[in-house]
Amino acid sequence: MRALIQRVSEASVTVDGNIIGQIDAGFLVLICAMQGDTEAEATYLANKISKLRIFQDDAGKMNRSVADIGGGVLVVSQFTLAADTRRGNRPGFSNAAAPDEGNRLYQVFAQALRDLGLPVETGQFGADMKVRLLNDGPVTIWMDTEDR
Repeated sequence: MRALIQRVSEASVTVDGNIIGQIDAGFLVLICAMQGDTEAEATYLANKISKLRIFQDDAGKMNRSVADIGGGVLVVSQFTLAADTRRGNRPGFSNAAAPDEGNRLYQVFAQALRDLGLPVETGQFGADMKVRLLNDGPVTIWMDTEDR
């Protein structure tokens, strides 16, 4: 699985003009299941992200997790993280998991974060979503379970 994690002061996702997910300080996680991914990758990534220490402590160092600050997580599916740009100018997305499997693993990932005690809001898988965020820092981290 691939994830793009952004430390935010606030974030929301809107579908058809309605806000369906919204958080204050925490993480906006854009997530993509890749072909061959399983629940193991989803839970591994959720565990890793939940412990990611990229919030400032009292000394101004990035030393606190999202749980430490009482933050939330907004999880948004984004199959374009599977983009293959090696050839030509039009990205290919054939490495992304099939939609049914991608949705299932997206749900597993969000539930794994909830099971870790984090407040989680989500987008709508496969929908045309409008995502608003106020990136704090900016701090943006790329994670891929293939890199572990």
